[in-house]
Amino acid sequence: MDKFVIRGGNPLVGTIRVSGAKNSALPCMAAAILTEDEITLENIPQVRDIETERKLLASMGAVVDLGAENDRHHTTISCRTLSDPVAKYEIVKTMRASSLVLGPLVARTGMARVAMPGGCAIGGRPIDLHIKGLEKMGATIVQEHGYLEARASRLKGAHLVFDKITVTGTEDLLMAAVLADGETVMENCAREPEVTDLAALLTAMGARIEGAGTSTIRVQGVASLHGARYRINPDRIEAGTFLIAGAITGGDLTVADCNPDHLRAIIAKLEEAGVRIDIPGPDSVRVHPGERLLAADISTEEYPGFPTDMQAQYMALATQADGVSLIKENIFENRFMHVQELVRMGANIKVDGRTATVRGPAKLSAAAVMCSDLRASASLVLAALVADGESILDRVYHMDRGYERFEEKLRSVGAEIQRMGNVFAPREPQPVAD
Repeated sequence: MDKFVIRGGNPLVGTIRVSGAKNSALPCMAAAILTEDEITLENIPQVRDIETERKLLASMGAVVDLGAENDRHHTTISCRTLSDPVAKYEIVKTMRASSLVLGPLVARTGMARVAMPGGCAIGGRPIDLHIKGLEKMGATIVQEHGYLEARASRLKGAHLVFDKITVTGTEDLLMAAVLADGETVMENCAREPEVTDLAALLTAMGARIEGAGTSTIRVQGVASLHGARYRINPDRIEAGTFLIAGAITGGDLTVADCNPDHLRAIIAKLEEAGVRIDIPGPDSVRVHPGERLLAADISTEEYPGFPTDMQAQYMALATQADGVSLIKENIFENRFMHVQELVRMGANIKVDGRTATVRGPAKLSAAAVMCSDLRASASLVLAALVADGESILDRVYHMDRGYERFEEKLRSVGAEIQRMGNVFAPREPQPVAD
């Protein structure tokens, strides 16, 4: 099982480049189900979840071209034949985004059988909002033997109001609506850039969508969609993680190939915490030291608020800030799995329900720690970058789900980080989530 060995103490200096957004690429790959024509996606990150999605589509009968050996950052998908519209548990058990194929499968083939999402280290992600929406659009859904089976001769447009904001629910039902008869109005939608990325691809395929990126989306269903070529947005969470890496190490780091507009909440909070930030161009952000790091509170919210996927990384930064930071997690009920590992490294953190109190600055010391999920793993890497001595991070396969060549990128700007083991060695990972 792979491990990271990290020796702390080096400021990160230079330029680091961001890969495409995994959380945009996954629904965009699922959107290929909606047409018989080829869909070509560019700027695809080479991470484990993308490999899982490719296997999933191939298992249904799709032809998935991974691109040339020297250019695996684009993929061409042909779903002309969907011989087996089933998302098998054996394939999707390690990837929570499996529910994203439910809507497009029903819309395109009239039938879908999708393995139910399992348990999650950071809290439940109920699929009931997907089910309610599809049923309002005319689908019949039954659950048995760990699978959801949905059928509809043809989906009908409907007025859908989400009980709570859901990114995957918005994406799944948006894909279902583009081939439904009539108009679908979706209210209380997620506004994340990943939703607008998917809507832009669907529009390029011939869908008629208004309001993506707002809380209300209107879709006029069409009879069919055609092929398209589309470039995936940069990963805002990877970009935010690298910004904190520069800040926590006191470095001078430029994060390139990103979208500063998608990082506004993160940038604002880092500036409040005493970090100096410049935006030298339309696709880059520079972070460099201020006088000192200062405590600042965060409360995770849906976009455009502070993202839950950056909470763990920010907590690592807060351990080095002067004062008391309150970190409130509003999205997931169990997203403090990294706290006990940070405490083992010397952090002063107390948890009360959904709020963590971080007192800093703490002198972190190297330790052997365990990664529990994707973003918790990133927080431990960040802490290890400033810890005294050599830390060993176990179960870093979590990192491989969502960060492309993470250790190589950090090493290129001065981090002392090495991987022990093979990058994609055979293993049986646990069901996890972002």
